[in-house]
Amino acid sequence: MDLSFTADQDALREACERLYAKESHGERVREVEATGFDPVLWEAVVAMGLPVMSVPETHGGAGATLTDLAAAVEVHGAHCGSAPLVETAVVARLLARFADEGSADAARALDAVTGGAPAALALRSARGDGIVSLVPGAAVADVIVGLHDGSLVLLERTAPAAAESARPPDRRRTLAGLALADVDLRGATALAEVDGAATAHARAVDEWRALTAVAQAGLARATLDVGVQYSKDRHQFGVPIGSFQTLQHRFADLHARVDGSRLMAYQGVWALDLDEPDAPGRVAQASWFCSEAAEQAAGFSLHVHGGYGFMLEYDVQLHVRRAKATRLLLGD
Repeated sequence: MDLSFTADQDALREACERLYAKESHGERVREVEATGFDPVLWEAVVAMGLPVMSVPETHGGAGATLTDLAAAVEVHGAHCGSAPLVETAVVARLLARFADEGSADAARALDAVTGGAPAALALRSARGDGIVSLVPGAAVADVIVGLHDGSLVLLERTAPAAAESARPPDRRRTLAGLALADVDLRGATALAEVDGAATAHARAVDEWRALTAVAQAGLARATLDVGVQYSKDRHQFGVPIGSFQTLQHRFADLHARVDGSRLMAYQGVWALDLDEPDAPGRVAQASWFCSEAAEQAAGFSLHVHGGYGFMLEYDVQLHVRRAKATRLLLGD
């Protein structure tokens, strides 16, 4: 296993860092937090081809691996990106597989996603009434895939993603800048039945878990860096508070934990890329460990800020709430 980045992946990370530093800084994240969607950022991300970069070239993508995509997703997570990048990428890959099998419905939806339409994946099966609650990205998605009554179904919305009229207020749940929504899958188009549906959905959820774990690892590192920097800038008793051993030891512990979370996240992505038999287990471990590491790093960084950490103009509170909310997307 070689988890070092290639020259192309390093170049992608650098390009993403420049983009997100410009379009997804703290002030911008706060501005769009009410909707959880930044159309300017999304337009830039689409222009870079990130949502469909791991889709085969025959379907308008770049034929990149999940690991290539993860290099961009890590930056997305570190900057609290207000756009459904992971969700759209996973749905695009799923649609491409069904398009290869001859599904005209999947091909049509994939064309919309390739053209810039946001997408969402319902992580849990629909209830008996066809409703799936709190689907990440669904408040702004034009294409939604989920499980309903034993079938993998496709729901397409024709209205533009930014149109408020297309998003019933009673079905929207914005949480910490995440564009969540309840989705009604009744009447959606069937892509696969029973066993094929469950297998395809499980694979997509695993990819979502793995990429979200990478984003959480990126968020953990970013929020830890914020705390370390503040401990250097903040003085007490005439010295930086970062010189106190209590803080130093805790930062050192968290540094090791954050590094470990990043390693586990990329191991999960790597295992999916190679279809390793133990990939689902690796991904499940990474999903749990990275979400915990992100929350711990964010929580400690907030406490290092003291009372300032609870003030909305400080970016650390964005990290704390994003870490906590993302951890709950699969349930408590």
